[in-house]
Amino acid sequence: MNAIEPNSISLIWFSIFAIVCALAFLVVAGMFPLDARPAVTRSSGAMLLIFSNVILLAVLLIGTGVYGYTELRWSTLIVVAGLTVLFAPGLFQLWPPSSRDGKSGLIVMVGIQSLALATLAVVARPSLPSLS
Repeated sequence: MNAIEPNSISLIWFSIFAIVCALAFLVVAGMFPLDARPAVTRSSGAMLLIFSNVILLAVLLIGTGVYGYTELRWSTLIVVAGLTVLFAPGLFQLWPPSSRDGKSGLIVMVGIQSLALATLAVVARPSLPSLS
């Protein structure tokens, strides 16, 4: 495994964060355009959830990208990101539509993304000094 990627623990963490990013993107993409979103998500509270998900997704994408850039080889970063984009829709389809396309899906994704960001902050802390 060292010939492919010497930092296997970082590879596992990056894969987890990339999967969360891909699933969050698919959930958020289902809410746009705002005029065509599901009727369950037409309240102002749902709008707050949608934009909270968008902001968390942007921060998580940037953090995951920086973490992958500092910890992994370029080839590994590209292959894992590509596989995540390729197979995340399959995971998304396993999630029941009744819960993913409404407020409950948005609430779950806010929680998962918040947990992923907190974990990323802990996991990536040792690699942050290498950026300067």
